[in-house]
Amino acid sequence: QRVLDWPRRARHLLAPARTVKHNPLPLPTTRPNESAFRLARTPPPMKRTFPALLAVPAVSLCLSLQGCDQAVVGAGAMAGSAAMEERGLGGAISDTEIRVRINALLLSKSERLWHKIGLQIHEARVLLTGVVDAPEMRDEAVRLAWEAKGVKEVINEIRIDRSGGIAGFAHDTWISGQLKAKLLLDREVASVNYSIETVGGTVYLLGVARSQEELDRVANHARNLDYVRNVVSHVRIAGSS
Repeated sequence: QRVLDWPRRARHLLAPARTVKHNPLPLPTTRPNESAFRLARTPPPMKRTFPALLAVPAVSLCLSLQGCDQAVVGAGAMAGSAAMEERGLGGAISDTEIRVRINALLLSKSERLWHKIGLQIHEARVLLTGVVDAPEMRDEAVRLAWEAKGVKEVINEIRIDRSGGIAGFAHDTWISGQLKAKLLLDREVASVNYSIETVGGTVYLLGVARSQEELDRVANHARNLDYVRNVVSHVRIAGSS
C-alpha cells in the first residue's frame, strides 16, 4: 500500500514550479538634471590654491625672521630721513661707508680702542670723541681715522683720563637724549642735520646748520640742560666753505 501511494505523495514534487510575478519598480518619468549631476561630481575650483601655498611660506619666513617688518619700515624711514638732510642720500651713504672703514681699522688694532672711541661723520668730516687712558691711544685713533678712504677732515676731541672715564656716563647719555628730543620738537631747527655726542658733560656738535641763528638755537638748547659743562661746535653753516 505504501509503495502504491508513493506517486500520490510525490506528486507535489513533480508538479511544475509556480511563477511569482513581481511588480517592477516604476521607471522615472523625467530625466535627471545632468548639469546638477556634473556640478556635484566636479571638484572645487583650485584658482586660489597656488597663491595660498605661496603665501604660507612667505608668512612663515617673515615670522621666522624676527622683526622683518620693522626692519623694512626702519630702512625706509632711514632712507627718507637721509634724503631730507643737507648732505643728501648720496652723502649719507658715503659717510656710512667711511664709518664702516674706520670702525674696521680701530677694531683690527685693538678692541679696547674701538670700544672707547666715539665716531661722528658728516660730509666726510670725522669727529673723534671719547676718553682713553693714554695719549698714545688718542694719537693712534687719529692716525687710523685718516687712513680710511674718503676722509676729508679729522677733528680730535678725545680726552685722556687714566681713571678709565666711567664716571658721568649716565649723565652723558641723558644729556644726548634730552638734546636730541629738544631739537626734534623745535620747528625752527632741522634736527636731521646734526650729530650729537656727549663726553664728560661736554656736548660735541657736528653737522650743517641752515643759518647762524639756527646754530645758536641748538647751542642754547644744549647749554640749558642740566649737567652740561661745555658745548663744542664743529657745525658748518650751509653755503660756507
